[in-house]
Amino acid sequence: MRILFIGGTGIISTACTQLAIARALDLTLVNRGQRPPIPGARQIAADINNPAEARRALGSQIWDVVVDFISFSAADIEARLALFRGQVRQYIFISSASAYQKPVTHYLVTESTPLNNPFWDYSRNKIACEERLMRALREEAFPVTIVRPSFTYGETVIPLPMNSWPLPYTAIDRLRRGAPVIIPGDGTSLWNLTHNSDFAKALLGLLGHQAAIGHPFHITSDEVLNWNQIHAAVAESAGVADPKFIHIASDFISACLPGEEGGLQGDKSNSVVCDNTKIKRYVPDFTATVRFRDGIKHSIAWYDADPARRVIDHTANANYDRLVAAYERGLAAARSEFGQT
Repeated sequence: MRILFIGGTGIISTACTQLAIARALDLTLVNRGQRPPIPGARQIAADINNPAEARRALGSQIWDVVVDFISFSAADIEARLALFRGQVRQYIFISSASAYQKPVTHYLVTESTPLNNPFWDYSRNKIACEERLMRALREEAFPVTIVRPSFTYGETVIPLPMNSWPLPYTAIDRLRRGAPVIIPGDGTSLWNLTHNSDFAKALLGLLGHQAAIGHPFHITSDEVLNWNQIHAAVAESAGVADPKFIHIASDFISACLPGEEGGLQGDKSNSVVCDNTKIKRYVPDFTATVRFRDGIKHSIAWYDADPARRVIDHTANANYDRLVAAYERGLAAARSEFGQT
């Protein structure tokens, strides 16, 4: 089985690449070659978003499976269709569970939950990708399978809703120096956090699975935690016995920092628990085995192993400090208004 990963070196895709190599699969990666090659996989250096360059690099090869980790818009999908029509037996598109209906009308999410997210462009673009691919399935039998991850983390990610995504050690630094870490809402929203090694097991089970063509699947852990529990586990793993957490309403956060609206009201402010019955039916040996308390210890140990990794996002830090100060001023004014000391 000849497999092509578009990407292959990101948070999710690296774990998939590593597991594919461990299973001795015939794997090729196509990416811009800006990261060191991964031993055991062939690598084609090309910009997949440059149609002429991609066509020259891939030629007329026929692939049993193409997994696309880096398409984010309908225009990206049009380019992939042009590139792989007639040259792939299964095309797996990595979408996002954030595409599911927000606000949620039922906490338990299945693959039939409607796709509708008015808060986040990222999610709406993923929905547009899915719609275009399903039209290609109907009109030209393009062999698509859709996979929706939900907040998948690995050694380089500290999966907290208020953190710097370019530099996620920022939240650990705040915890360790006693700065307040913001928990949106009251922290009781329920979530599945999934380790990338668990995601990889399910994804690889779909490779070449012809019965999966035309179907969407989400892949998450079955462990359900609320954000208070998640933050407490992060603090414990970071060695912080008395963390300073502050709860701030998501709409207040979004009003102060508009860039946070999508990731909060369009995603993490909601209770979202994914029912994994479908992926387990198609991949019967799939079981998520990494508990969050174990996975996050590994992530923090990765940062602690090398001081060069512990880079701080000073802009995000300043914004969080300003947000906390604004909230505390508002709280003081409210207490004064209602005659409280």
